[in-house]
Amino acid sequence: METRITQEAFGPEHEPESEWMELNMGPQHPSTHGVLRVRLKLDGEIVRDADPDVGYLHTGFEKSFEDKTYTQGITFSDRMDYLAPPINNVGFVMAVEKLIGVEVPPRAQAIRVLMMELARIASHELWLGTAGLDLGVYSGFFYAWRDRELVLDLNEAYSGVRMMTSFTRVGGVAWDLPEGWIDQLQRFIDVMPKRIDDFEAMLTSNPIWRQRLEGIGVLSRDEAIETGVTGPMLRASGIDYDVRKAFPYCGYEQYDFQVALARNGDCYDRYRVRVQEMRESLKILQQALDRLPGGPWLTSDRKVALPPRAELSKSMEAVIHHFRLVSEGFKGPLGDVYAFVESPRGELGFYLVSDGTNKPYRMKVRPPSFCNLQPLKKMVQGVLVADVIAIMGSMDFILGDVDR
Repeated sequence: METRITQEAFGPEHEPESEWMELNMGPQHPSTHGVLRVRLKLDGEIVRDADPDVGYLHTGFEKSFEDKTYTQGITFSDRMDYLAPPINNVGFVMAVEKLIGVEVPPRAQAIRVLMMELARIASHELWLGTAGLDLGVYSGFFYAWRDRELVLDLNEAYSGVRMMTSFTRVGGVAWDLPEGWIDQLQRFIDVMPKRIDDFEAMLTSNPIWRQRLEGIGVLSRDEAIETGVTGPMLRASGIDYDVRKAFPYCGYEQYDFQVALARNGDCYDRYRVRVQEMRESLKILQQALDRLPGGPWLTSDRKVALPPRAELSKSMEAVIHHFRLVSEGFKGPLGDVYAFVESPRGELGFYLVSDGTNKPYRMKVRPPSFCNLQPLKKMVQGVLVADVIAIMGSMDFILGDVDR
């Protein structure tokens, strides 16, 4: 039901003098994967104001962390940003490792990098397919889904699960790379550059694509900094900030890659940044494969690591230790830590407070999607209703990441 709103309700500074109509964009049905309501105030087809209304998908992840052991909490991190679960896993586990002071073996670090960069490519592929679908690019959706399936095949071959991999463990990863997985990854690395070229041939110089995106949803450098956005949205506005470069983790300092940048801060530049990031992720994957170290994939620190399976049939102490770690977990020292990673949407941080028990006393997540949603009000003012779809699509926010 529409509501008629006059100018007097908002003050004399608002233009124009004609009546405005309030239109609810969303919320969609609760069974959809993300529920956002945006209250648009329209003057005909022109958006004069917008109020994002979040909270419909409240999941309680942060509070749920406090009721589970540190190892059990890994599965919660998967489901916040469900398009990049391996990156969430690593961010959470890094906070725990920082708290208890566990060293991660080089091979485990490299495996984490492989899985995270695959997740980054898969996330950008899904964004490219769905954002294009919103604007009528139906063929691009099928191509993106085809390529994303290759990543999900790699996830399944490694972890047994296509999306919620939960492959990390405190002190390393759950499994070593299975036989044939490296060859499968190499085939993916070899085929993807041409497929990205095909996307660019379809879209980058396409006059309709450019007309729908260029100059739309502009976010200036100052506005990007002021509103706290990170990730491709920030870099499309010309700010050279990527956690992998600024605060390297998992050995990212040893990989040669460029931070994808643009300068106009519009929807088109956000598209160009994500496409370039896929190319840079492929470079990182190749380098990680070429220098993949040997050795263990999990720490030998018995405080957090399960004993080798072979010991369980020989040592009662190993059986007891295994039982206690699985049933009770391990305790962390008193204190608080913050660890953060670069997700496909920007800086994802985990602030963990420990009271000395086997569970977090408090877990606070710094989600990129929630922060990236802040400038929406400013970005849609003065555009057509149809452009709101393009702008929101270019922001690539995940509601599970917003409503934690």
